[in-house]
Amino acid sequence: MADATPEVLFVCVHNAGRSQMAAALLAHHAAGAVRVRSAGSAPADTVNPAVREVMQEIGIDLSREIPKKLTTDAVGAADVVITMGCGDACPVFPGKRYLDWELTDPAGKSAAEIRPIRDDIDARVRRLLAELTGTAPAIPT
Repeated sequence: MADATPEVLFVCVHNAGRSQMAAALLAHHAAGAVRVRSAGSAPADTVNPAVREVMQEIGIDLSREIPKKLTTDAVGAADVVITMGCGDACPVFPGKRYLDWELTDPAGKSAAEIRPIRDDIDARVRRLLAELTGTAPAIPT
């Protein structure tokens, strides 16, 4: 019997901000109902410290996360691929669902400037989770 757990891949250039926040938020809210990965077409060395800070504020620890290189295998394994600025570097496979979320890049921004980006991603992630699992989105806390 095939595994019916959907897999979502979040992709941005450096995998140090937007895609890390999205993956962590979806994993947190999904609580195992969705498999989640993130990757970047040109990964940075570390996750943006201000991104780690704003995620810690809501109880999500990114201190052990490292940016990962986007691979064809990761795209091939995903049911949904969400790009956040990787442009043409993201391979396209027939039968995959692709979404492009236009989001401000948190690179070089302060924690105060990143919080609204985090909150926007959180709202999008909750809607996506509701769609993937057939549940109503949770009310943000």
